[in-house]
Amino acid sequence: MNKNSSNTMALAPNTSNKRETVCIFGTGDFGRALGHKMIQSGYPVVYGSRSTQISNLIPKDAEVLGHAEAAQKAAIIIIAIQRQHYNFLIPLAEVLRGKVLVDISNNLKLNQYPESNAEHLAQLLPGSKVVKAFNTVSAWALQSGTLDASRQVFVCGDDVEAKQMVMNIVRALGLTPLDKGSLLAAQEIENYPLQLFPMWKFPIFLSLGLTAFFFLYCVALDIIYTYIYENNDFSFFIAITIPNRVCPVMALILLALVYLPGIFAAIIQLYRGTKYRRFPDWLDKWMLCRKQLGLIALAFASLHVVFTLVTPMRAFASWRTGKGIISQASFVLNNKTEPLDHTNAWLSDSYLALGILGFFLFVLLGITSLPSVSNNVNWREFRFVQSKLGYLALILCTAHTLVYGGKWFLSPSAYKWYLPNIYMLSLIVPCAVLVVKFVLILPCVDKPLTQIRQGWERNPKYSK
Repeated sequence: MNKNSSNTMALAPNTSNKRETVCIFGTGDFGRALGHKMIQSGYPVVYGSRSTQISNLIPKDAEVLGHAEAAQKAAIIIIAIQRQHYNFLIPLAEVLRGKVLVDISNNLKLNQYPESNAEHLAQLLPGSKVVKAFNTVSAWALQSGTLDASRQVFVCGDDVEAKQMVMNIVRALGLTPLDKGSLLAAQEIENYPLQLFPMWKFPIFLSLGLTAFFFLYCVALDIIYTYIYENNDFSFFIAITIPNRVCPVMALILLALVYLPGIFAAIIQLYRGTKYRRFPDWLDKWMLCRKQLGLIALAFASLHVVFTLVTPMRAFASWRTGKGIISQASFVLNNKTEPLDHTNAWLSDSYLALGILGFFLFVLLGITSLPSVSNNVNWREFRFVQSKLGYLALILCTAHTLVYGGKWFLSPSAYKWYLPNIYMLSLIVPCAVLVVKFVLILPCVDKPLTQIRQGWERNPKYSK
């Protein structure tokens, strides 16, 4: 009954133009910004402060009173002060009894205290109804009106009615409330603003590490080796040539790493004969950041396209073109013609066609991963794009690399210092993924794997 009632209240528009008075304890940056936004939304605001003198920083339509007097004028009190100053609220316990206290505080580091600030406030004032909210919105965003990046407000609390009152205020301010449940969720909500791209750390560090390795690898083979053994200074390769070799390699490897954890998961499920056992932690974390790995791979692929497009404008490219023209002219002067090599022509056109098609599917995968797009397709459609078309993109990009650099596998000159070319290294992971995936889709393997994923167990004791 309560659940249905709360849903009805959440969906019902607020037809009354009259807003209840809101009290704010604290006249700092966030307290002033929030008060200003509430006044704009039609809420009467009263500040509770140690000093009742009106400051130029306080919104002009707000009233400033002592803490006790201000608390008596409102049913909802926003606590815009730091946790270390909560003790001044203890003498006000009777005045605050039955009031809704909205804790908006944050900490300086993750899990700074054993319990959340909101839970600590509830322990100090057991007669009040504590709700956690607004801590994920910045004072600058409230004051400037640029709330697009922080429009979502997490709300949690033990009292359903109090939580609903706060969520109504959130909506009135033009923000989007998200109910996170009881006050036990406050710790998670308080940690949220302190997290710096939590799902991006592993993909970014992995990408930076691999990029540095391949960049130095190319410098060693294309610049240092050439300078030592051929006495040619190609140090300018650092600007365009080497990045244009590293970017496609990174794009291909990261795309393969998007699908590699799924391969591991299938092998583990086949080995265990059940889906009811957790994957290892490293595999769980890897699978959770596949979207980020794919987007970084798309970024590298896009850079490869840009670098390739600007290649003809380089002085080195013009010099090589000029040498080719001079060489062709010498053939003409000697009454000789160089016939068209149809094999190279086919390889060149195939290489470009495979790259274009692969990049097109790459972009399609990136677009589909956007929340605004993924929310408008059903699970089967999303899985078709991300799985079927994703593997097709991996096949095309791998073929693109094979056609371009496959000739170097049997060329002794490609092994400088007995090291393989960078394109050979880039094919190891994607080829391994595609070979194992081909084995997994064979009927003799796919059938038991499908049964396991549908709930069948080889040994039912593992589910207990």
